[in-house]
Amino acid sequence: MERALIAAPSSVRTLGVSWPLLVALLTLAGVLGNMRADVLLSDADTYWHLATGRWIVEHGIVPRSDPFSHSMPGAAWTAHEWLSELAMLGAYRAASWTGLVVAAALLFAATLAYVMRFLLARMQPVHALLFTALTAGMLMGHLLARPHVFAWPLLAVWAGTLVDAAERHRTPPWWLLALMVVWANVHGSFTLGLALGAALALDAVLACPQGQRRAAAGRWAGFVVLSVLAAMVTPATWEGLWYTVHVMRLTVALDVITEWRSPDFHRLQPLELWLMLMLTIACTGRMRLPWLRLVLVLGLLHLALKHQRNVAVLGLVSPLLIAAPLARHWRATANARRDAEALDRWFAALAVPARPAAIGVAALAAALLIGAALQSNRFAPTAMRNPEVAVKAAMRAGAHGPVLNAYDFGGYLIHSGVPVFIDGRAEMYGDALLQRSINALTLRDPADLPRLLDDFHIGWTLLEPDAPAVALLDRMPGWRRVHADAVAVVHLRDDAVAPR
Repeated sequence: MERALIAAPSSVRTLGVSWPLLVALLTLAGVLGNMRADVLLSDADTYWHLATGRWIVEHGIVPRSDPFSHSMPGAAWTAHEWLSELAMLGAYRAASWTGLVVAAALLFAATLAYVMRFLLARMQPVHALLFTALTAGMLMGHLLARPHVFAWPLLAVWAGTLVDAAERHRTPPWWLLALMVVWANVHGSFTLGLALGAALALDAVLACPQGQRRAAAGRWAGFVVLSVLAAMVTPATWEGLWYTVHVMRLTVALDVITEWRSPDFHRLQPLELWLMLMLTIACTGRMRLPWLRLVLVLGLLHLALKHQRNVAVLGLVSPLLIAAPLARHWRATANARRDAEALDRWFAALAVPARPAAIGVAALAAALLIGAALQSNRFAPTAMRNPEVAVKAAMRAGAHGPVLNAYDFGGYLIHSGVPVFIDGRAEMYGDALLQRSINALTLRDPADLPRLLDDFHIGWTLLEPDAPAVALLDRMPGWRRVHADAVAVVHLRDDAVAPR
């Protein structure tokens, strides 16, 4: 496989620093410097992930049925992200919300450093920096203190190592199987890793000389089979393989949950920049992808256009797939030589791997950044996902019995030990209950809300101020408003007891 020349000129002094090291340090500084800290804790699911980790520690097992809701008591549910939830709980107990921000920032920085190092081995530094910056932008749109961020470095290493093995005509290293075991217990995206593994196995076999394909097919097929077996080393065993299928079969949830909707192109976003860059490269004839890699990139693009949460996956995996073919065609053009010669000598010199002393200094700088963040203690969940004041007011007013809560308040209630009507685990509740909740709270039929309140013996409600159901509750006999603020409105039954 062709490689970019990254040897540093002897006259250039870089103090042992490298681009991946700089990328990681600048990313960490940017996040902890509050560039994205407010957004990192803006998702309500962070609360129930912490509560799940706490439940696992208290009971010593991973739950196989729902322990948190009153609307689905005993429903089948496996905490398939249990390992990342334990890691989140550890970070939270060590340093509260700041610990979660630091953990996510470190994972984000490590992922970008890996991508940069992978690209530097294949293309000129200026091009590697361009694609790493684009990857960073696409990841930042989904940078949250949630389990999927723990999966980012796993996805990067998995895809990068498989691509490297395919390009070198080698069998994938067997340690990747251990990585798959970890990934399958960290986040449900491991099924994407299995799909990538199968596709890259075929790509590797087709790229081999004709006489070597049978042997290569045997080795790669064995790896793929063992990868599937490794992915079943989870509390859910083989059922975990169907989790993604189960989620993708939902219809209501995928239509109403923001991260599952299509991207909004009314404002400029990194995905649009990615599309324009890819079109420019394709139309100018700068790249010719093997057909199977083209199919993979188009498949990832389809997922990103269908569900905005997959923009991060496209941004992370696509540079790994196109790096070598793109660099090869760049070097084959007349301008490639001039581009390389136009780089400042120090710019090219920073492509060399960092020296131990520089890594030590960077680690010290990172420790100082983390220490400053911990001392500041300024990070906290977004106020609009934290109805603490409203819940306390409800308790003082005598609220008891089952609660009807807004979808985004479910995480906080679970974290506070209050059984919920619904929360972010849409795959467990299913389309039917989610649709019924939406119909009742939006008053599609004014009779829906009273029926739901009676059917589930609701004793109090915790809703967003702009929910149409709030106005109806204000007028419904037997209900009274006891609290309202910019975050939530609370209503109680007059007798504070739901009918039976």
